[in-house]
Amino acid sequence: MSDFDRNYAARSTGVGRAAVAVDEGLRAYMLRVYNYMAIGVALTGVAAFVTYQMVLSDPGLQQTLFGGPLYFVLLFVPLGLVFFLSFRIQTLQPATARMLFFVYAAILGVSLTPIFIIYTGASIARVFFISAASFGALSLYGYTTQRDLSAIGSFCVMGLFGIILASLVGLFFPSPGLTWVISVVGVLVFAGLTAWDTQSIKEMYSVNDDGTIAGRKAIMGALRLYLDFINLFLMLLRLMGDRR
Repeated sequence: MSDFDRNYAARSTGVGRAAVAVDEGLRAYMLRVYNYMAIGVALTGVAAFVTYQMVLSDPGLQQTLFGGPLYFVLLFVPLGLVFFLSFRIQTLQPATARMLFFVYAAILGVSLTPIFIIYTGASIARVFFISAASFGALSLYGYTTQRDLSAIGSFCVMGLFGIILASLVGLFFPSPGLTWVISVVGVLVFAGLTAWDTQSIKEMYSVNDDGTIAGRKAIMGALRLYLDFINLFLMLLRLMGDRR
């Protein structure tokens, strides 16, 4: 009986230590994801604001960047980088993938410069903090909940495709009503995606991953959360931003 007790205690201690190791490793992994995402958001904001200041000092630059073919380059280069990262992440070194993510964030910031022209600075700041608080709460929910959010995620992905199709229609047939509907649905979709992505990023973690695999997962996780946050912010800005 005493041997059984000692064996049980040894097994229990081993399991407890393994659980602690997983918990510490998971926290470090998620912290890296959030750090990369935060750096990406900061780069986007700095790039957008600096470009806006340059446009103010040189009005002709606005026409060059946003009134001609160069604007399409600013729109499609970030999209190309996202697809490249998504499909080639397994073959990229973490340092290379991280650099591409930061380059993507900076270029996207330049393409988002018009929001400073359209909306007041005070309303942009207000909506940003509302978005940050909402994102934080939703991501915390996704991280802590025991509920499987896969069904919500699948529904939101379908909603995302609907938003894309409706946005394409809006390009050819502009309508304030359609824009409002897209923005409302977009807030709900990206709110759901934030929680689901956080949960799935957490589930991607494995204590057996080496530094390279864990680095790749952290970068892709940061990219997913970055896209959720940026789109949530833009949708809320359409609804709550004060136009100049």
